Amino acid sequence: MSGQFSNSPLGEDKDVEAGTSSFTVYEDSPFDITSTKNAPVERLRRWRQAALVLNASRRFRYTLDLKREEDKKRMLRKMRAHAQAIRAAHLFKAAASRVNGITSSPSAPRSGDFGIGQEQIVSISRDQNVGSLQELGGVKGLSDLLKTNLEKGIHGDADDISKRKSAFGSNTYPQKKGRSFWRFVWEASQDLTLIILIVAAAASLALGIKTEGIKKGWYDGISIAFAVLLVIVVTATSDYRQSLQFQNLNEEKRNIHIEVTRGGRRVDISIYDIVVGDVIPLNIGDQVPADGVLVAGHSLAIDESSMTGESKIVQKNTTKNPFLMSGCKVADGQGTMLVTGVGVNTEWGLLMASVSEDNGGETPLQVRLNGVATFIGIVGLTVAGVVLFVLVVRYFTGHTTNADGTPQFVGGKTKFDHVLDDLVKIITVAVTIVVVAVPEGLPLAVTLTLAYSMRKMMADKALVRRLSACETMGSATTICSDKTGTLTLNEMTVVECYAGFLKMDPPDSSSKLPPAFTSILLEGIAHNTTGSVFRSESGEIQVSGSPTERAILNWAIKLGMNFDSLRSASSAVQFVPFNSEQKRGGVAVKSPDSTVHVYWKGAAEIVLGSCTHYMDENESLVDMSGDKMAELKNAINDMAARSLRCVAIAFRSFEAEKIPTDDEQLSRWALPDDDLVLLAIVGIKDPCRPGVKNSVLLCQQAGVKVRMVTGDNIQTAKAIALECGILASDADASEPNLIEGKVFRSYSEEERDRISEDISVMGRSSPNDKLLLVQSLKRRGHVVAVTGDGTNDAPALHEADIGLAMGIQGTEVAKEKSDIIILDDNFESVVKVVRWGRSVYANIQKFIQFQLTVNVAALVINVVAAISSGDVPLTAVQLLWVNLIMDTLGALALATEPPTDHLMDRTPVGRREPLITNIMWRNLFIQAMYQVTVLLILNFRGISILHLKEKQDPERVKNTVIFNAFVICQIFNEFNARKPDEINIFQGVLGNHLFVGIICITIVLQVVIVEFLGTFASTIKLDWEMWLISIGIGSISWPLAVIGKCIPVPETPVSQYFRINRWRRNSSGN
Repeated sequence: MSGQFSNSPLGEDKDVEAGTSSFTVYEDSPFDITSTKNAPVERLRRWRQAALVLNASRRFRYTLDLKREEDKKRMLRKMRAHAQAIRAAHLFKAAASRVNGITSSPSAPRSGDFGIGQEQIVSISRDQNVGSLQELGGVKGLSDLLKTNLEKGIHGDADDISKRKSAFGSNTYPQKKGRSFWRFVWEASQDLTLIILIVAAAASLALGIKTEGIKKGWYDGISIAFAVLLVIVVTATSDYRQSLQFQNLNEEKRNIHIEVTRGGRRVDISIYDIVVGDVIPLNIGDQVPADGVLVAGHSLAIDESSMTGESKIVQKNTTKNPFLMSGCKVADGQGTMLVTGVGVNTEWGLLMASVSEDNGGETPLQVRLNGVATFIGIVGLTVAGVVLFVLVVRYFTGHTTNADGTPQFVGGKTKFDHVLDDLVKIITVAVTIVVVAVPEGLPLAVTLTLAYSMRKMMADKALVRRLSACETMGSATTICSDKTGTLTLNEMTVVECYAGFLKMDPPDSSSKLPPAFTSILLEGIAHNTTGSVFRSESGEIQVSGSPTERAILNWAIKLGMNFDSLRSASSAVQFVPFNSEQKRGGVAVKSPDSTVHVYWKGAAEIVLGSCTHYMDENESLVDMSGDKMAELKNAINDMAARSLRCVAIAFRSFEAEKIPTDDEQLSRWALPDDDLVLLAIVGIKDPCRPGVKNSVLLCQQAGVKVRMVTGDNIQTAKAIALECGILASDADASEPNLIEGKVFRSYSEEERDRISEDISVMGRSSPNDKLLLVQSLKRRGHVVAVTGDGTNDAPALHEADIGLAMGIQGTEVAKEKSDIIILDDNFESVVKVVRWGRSVYANIQKFIQFQLTVNVAALVINVVAAISSGDVPLTAVQLLWVNLIMDTLGALALATEPPTDHLMDRTPVGRREPLITNIMWRNLFIQAMYQVTVLLILNFRGISILHLKEKQDPERVKNTVIFNAFVICQIFNEFNARKPDEINIFQGVLGNHLFVGIICITIVLQVVIVEFLGTFASTIKLDWEMWLISIGIGSISWPLAVIGKCIPVPETPVSQYFRINRWRRNSSGN
């Protein structure tokens, strides 16, 4: 095994801080889930049942609500069945009417701004009533009623939009209001320990007033109640802020931008701004943004599974099946639709209005932290139980004394009310120890840092769709990146051109081309495109479409193309959109004289392979000789070697009478692709992004291998890879480093697994090749991130550990299957996501180190003091304040540290590596032991060491100093936790305003508690000497941390020793 995977992450050595990766599968632990992406429901339910939870509503707020998910699926099935039943009933009624010779007439059009009313148009769309549509005059008649020009769209001015929204509604649907702040207060108060403390506070208040009178008896009860209330309010405020961040992110995810035709030109608008009457172009991978009817289309196939629940592709045409449902996806072909229904007037809108979006989806780190919290919680409960038992026994045996030295309990003499009051205080201390011991906020710290990171990542052009992806990106060992637009600028220009008979220099010198040749070439370019050319209001020519389409259209314009006149002079009979599997697209065009030309455009060597002729300068067809073919192939290779994308354009004539006339047969007709005549081969320049080489180098230094997977020519891929630094030199440009997709897919699974580790560049790859590569790399133990933009990339994006869809060029299908959307399509943004992913993990580790130090110190101090003296130096109110510092405020301070360059100096974090590394154990042990030692010395010898005998109430002064020093130790240690493995703990501290703010707030509140809230917090005012002593005790933690960081730690994680011992015991038992 080790030999087979010698180059995989399973065999790599990790740095000391990260620990070493483990190849053990811990089937026995419900918290061992390395990936929650597509995890079985039973697996998710199992860890929830195993977790020790004090406040389930808060702990599981941002995990997948399994019950709600089941209810959601059930509701979707009901609504789909309801919609289909209505449609079936209408079809049955229509069929019966035809049999009986009854014809239905459309209801009278509504008077007003439009010739048709909302109810009528919604009814036609919902029932998919072709008969009613034909009675209105078909799509053309409907567009006239809606005052829409099918070519130019609506006017689109503010008045027109307002009238349409008023008449037919807007493309929005009612959404559930976010939880109010008071809902978060209520949920925060559901914590079991806090409820017990409130009950204890009420009992203490009642008993205190009864035994000591109203003037003094209310102190203890009200103090605990106030402290609990403070914890609840601060916790609720933090949770509420997180909720608002998630709401904003959800809004961003839903706000899809699409192209519509308005005023004769294509404009980019939000999906929420679509109105009835809009004309919208549809291409492969698009989401149908509203209900509508098909105006024109070629081979348009729609995936209606989101609405019907059946994964069946439905062919659409303008006569028999023209209706399009909102929320469905374009699986193939292209078309143009007229919007007939928006918002809640569509089935999708009704569906979205009734099904609330769930923020849920736990992350692997969240699950693991629940395991850590459960373990610590069990220890804390045990300790609290021991403390409770010891204090009760000591109380009833007369070993606890009052302030004057008399026993608190004397059998037969102490009043029942006093006994009850004392027992309530003992129980309060024990319960408060549970509050401190059970780190309820530990798993929620993941949500906090993820919410913070996701908001910041938006500024870095990355929109996180799945919470777990953010942290998983920190473990990524390889990134399979597209070339075009990700590694390159996506600013394409035709810089070189070979016509069939000559090399054009410059490429747009139309004077060298014969008229008939130019006419055929430009007709092919005008029709065989998904782009468009239009004039702006200022008269400037503008081009839309993909970067490749725009480059070719701009080149054709320079050759003299009049886009609109060519498109109107002849009509497209059949259209085959560019396909990433076939690497080409085609169109059949019929002229007024019934001449039919079939045009193909695509990857140069593939289109050239189908060519048997070329047109010479005399406009004659010449056989493609072997020499000519070799000459053109050499030209393609030469352009590709200079990192140019090579596209060929070819055509052939076809007999008009052989074209099917029936719509159904026409939709199945395959365009002829043999005996083609080469028209042109163009070389398109797409420069590398300026900073991409540094980004690739940064990834390599961070232990993340960047692989280019592109559909481009292998030579183009090689040239770009050398320019980007993915290939170091020409010497690396050989198999298997550089490989073609067809070669890779021809290997067996074992062979693919063997060579996948070495692949750096894959050229002429299909989406399925990308999927095979991802699967091979995952079998090798890699954590794989994949970029994709096309519909066919969806399987690879889904299969990868992290799917990264492109925000600009990506289709809606690709985005829906992705985990993160890269908004600017830039590889540098992908690298920033890696930094943020590592930052999430590092921040959680910082928080764990800080919180466990407080846990250990507080528990040990109170347990030792309770067992030895029967009293605890830290009271319930003080422990609640400490809990607030380490839980909510500590998480806010440490879980929101911005990423640093140091994070990219490490290798990726293994998915099974211990959360608490040896370095963390070392730091934690040193700080906790220091705090415990010093504070216990103060507890037992503090009065004499601090010379407090002469002071008034020395015991209370001593306990106040212990409490004050303990809190100040945590403030100093918070700085240590920022940099667990670095000497300079202050680097970048002023850049984190939240950290500085929380430290200042903590200091101010501590001063207030000690100096002004003595009655509530059981403290007494300290003089400046005691303050200096407290600060001095806390400040020693800084030099102590520096000394500690000089102590080397073993590479094998501490947890590994326990695992080995357990394995040995199990083995010996067998």
